Amino acid sequence: MAANSNPNFSTTNWSVVLAAAQSDPVTAAAALERLCGRYWYPIYAFVRQRGHDIHESQDMAQGFFHFLLERQALQRVDRQKGRFRTFMLTALTNFLHNERNKKQTHKRGGRHQIVSLNGEFAESVYALESRSGESPEALFERHWAATLVRRVLDGLQGEFQERGKAELFAGMQPFLTGEPTATDYEQLGHRLGMNPDSVKVALHRARRRFGELLRSEVAHTVSQPEEIEAEIRHLLARMAK
Repeated sequence: MAANSNPNFSTTNWSVVLAAAQSDPVTAAAALERLCGRYWYPIYAFVRQRGHDIHESQDMAQGFFHFLLERQALQRVDRQKGRFRTFMLTALTNFLHNERNKKQTHKRGGRHQIVSLNGEFAESVYALESRSGESPEALFERHWAATLVRRVLDGLQGEFQERGKAELFAGMQPFLTGEPTATDYEQLGHRLGMNPDSVKVALHRARRRFGELLRSEVAHTVSQPEEIEAEIRHLLARMAK
C-alpha cells in the first residue's frame, strides 16, 4: 500500500520514516525528529533508570537523538519489521553501551537541541511513576504506553472542550479504559445533571472515539497497518502491570 493511500498517513508515521530512510534521508530525518518529539519522555526515563542523574539524562537523551540522525541508524532497519518502540529501545540500549565504553557525553549547550526536553516536568513525572525493582526495559515500555495514551486523551479532551463539554469529559475520563457500574452511571449523572441512560450513551460514544484516536496514534508507530491491534494490546497490558 502506498503511504499516501493510508488514511493514517502523515509525516510523523514510522512507516514514512522507514520508506524514506534509503532514498530520502532528509525526509526520514525530519519525520524521525517529529516522532522523537512525541516520545522523548520514555527515553529520558530509561536513562534515569540506568543510574544517570537529571542533567546527565538530559545530555544523554539529546546525544541519543543526534546519534540517530547523524549516524543514519535508520538505514540498518528492515522496513518490513519492527515497531518504532522496539527500534528506539534497541538503539538506545546500544547507544548507552557505547557511551559507557567511550565515556564521552556531550555537555548541555554544546549542540543545538533536536528535541525540546521539559526537564522539570520529566523529573516530576519520573519521581511519581518510577517503581522500585522495575527493570529499565519494563519502565520504558510502561512510560511509552502512558505517553501514547496521554496524547490520545489530550486530543479527545480538546474535542470535548471545543464543543463546550469539558465537564462531561472530566467526568467520563476515568471510565474510558474501564467498565463503569450502574452506580457509576447514577453518580456521574447526578453530578452532571443527566439521567443514567444519557450518561451511558455519551460514554459509549466517547469510548468509541477514544478507540479511533488510539488506533490513529498507534498507526504512527508501526510499519504495517495489521500491526495496530497487536500493538494496542501489548501497550495496554504494559500499563496494567
